[in-house]
Amino acid sequence: MALTGDAPRGSGTQLSDRQRDVLALVERRGTIRVSDLAHELGISSATARRDVTVLAVAQLVQRTHGGARVLEPQQSLRHVESLRPGDAGAIGMLVPSLEFYWPDVARGAEAAARERGFSIMLRESEYRAVDELGDVDRLIAAGARGLLLAPTLDGSTGERMLAWLARSPVPIVLLERDAAASELHEGIDTVVTDHTHGVQKAARHLADRGHRKVGVALSQNSPHTSAIRRAWVGACERLGLTLPAVDATVPPRTDPDYHTVIDQVLDATRASGTSALLVHSDIDAIQLVQHADDRGVAIPGDLSVVSYDDQVAAMNHPALTAIRPPREAIGRTAFELLAARLADTERPAHRVAIGPALSVRETSGPAPTSAETDQPIPSHE
Repeated sequence: MALTGDAPRGSGTQLSDRQRDVLALVERRGTIRVSDLAHELGISSATARRDVTVLAVAQLVQRTHGGARVLEPQQSLRHVESLRPGDAGAIGMLVPSLEFYWPDVARGAEAAARERGFSIMLRESEYRAVDELGDVDRLIAAGARGLLLAPTLDGSTGERMLAWLARSPVPIVLLERDAAASELHEGIDTVVTDHTHGVQKAARHLADRGHRKVGVALSQNSPHTSAIRRAWVGACERLGLTLPAVDATVPPRTDPDYHTVIDQVLDATRASGTSALLVHSDIDAIQLVQHADDRGVAIPGDLSVVSYDDQVAAMNHPALTAIRPPREAIGRTAFELLAARLADTERPAHRVAIGPALSVRETSGPAPTSAETDQPIPSHE
C-alpha cells in the first residue's frame, strides 16, 4: 500500500486521495467505526483499517477500538504547530504491515523526521516479498532521499533484495533485520530490538520469584521467534533454570489446530511441572490465560505467564506481565541513523540494538510451593 500525493497542512506524511477522504469523514463525524468508513467510501474494512492506522501514525486522527475519532482541540493545535516540514526532502519507508508492531515503529520515524523537516512516504508490503523490490523502486522514483526498510531477506526473493541493497542508489537503514548486516557492505546501518536483553529480563524476573521449571511458547509467524528462542535458552542456562521444560511453536489463529495447540501447551506444563511460561505474542498469551481459566488453572497461582509483546497486554484481565520491545525508539533511531548517513556518507556502519522494557502486572507471581507443585494442572477434556 502506498501513500502518495500532497499532505494536509502540517503533516509530514503524504496521503492518497482515499486517505484524504477517510480523514475528511472522520473530521465530519467526530467519531466513526471502521465498518461505517468502509461502507460510506465503498472500500473494504481492511483498507479502511489500514488508512486509519496511517492517519493515526501521522497524528491526524486518534484510533479507537474499532474506529477513529478527531483529535482533541489541544492535540490538534500542538500537532499543527509542531508539524512544519521544511525543504529537507522525503524519506521512503517500507514495513511488512500497518497492524500491531509496525505502526509504533512508523510513528517513531515520523516524529523524528518531522523534527528535522523531512516527510515520510510510507508503503506496506503486506508480507508480499515478491512486490518489495517494486515498492522500493517506486519510493526512489517518487523522490526518496533515503530508505527505512524492513524487507523479506530469506528465500530467492530475499537473495534478490540483498543484491539490490548492496547497490542501492540511496542510503538505507534496515529495521529489525540484524541477520542481514553481515551480508551487506559497510554503508548499511541497522537498528534492532535487543531480544537477548529483553528475554534475560523475563527469565531473571521469573527466577527471582523462585521459578525453576520454565517454558516458552512462540508464534510461528513472528520474524523474531528464532532470536527469542535462542536468547531464552541462553538466559535460562545462565540462571540454572531447567530446560527444556516446554518449548512450543504456536500456529496462526486462523489455523484450525490453533486452540488444540494452546491446550497442548497447558498439557505439557502439567506433565513437566512447569510453573512459568514466556509467550510471544500478546494474543497467544491472552488465549493461553483464557484456556487456563477454563480449566481451573490459577494465573499466577498455578502458572505464571509473561508475554513478549506488550501491545494489548495491559488490557487483559488479569493484566499480563510483559516485555515491551522499543517500537517507537526503533523508528526514531532508524531515522536518526539515516539522517546522519545523509550528512556523512563515509561514516562507519552503525549497528544499534535497543533494549526492551519489563512491565510487571498481574500474571507473574511466586513459584508454587513444593506441596502446590505436586498438584497437576487440570487436563483438557
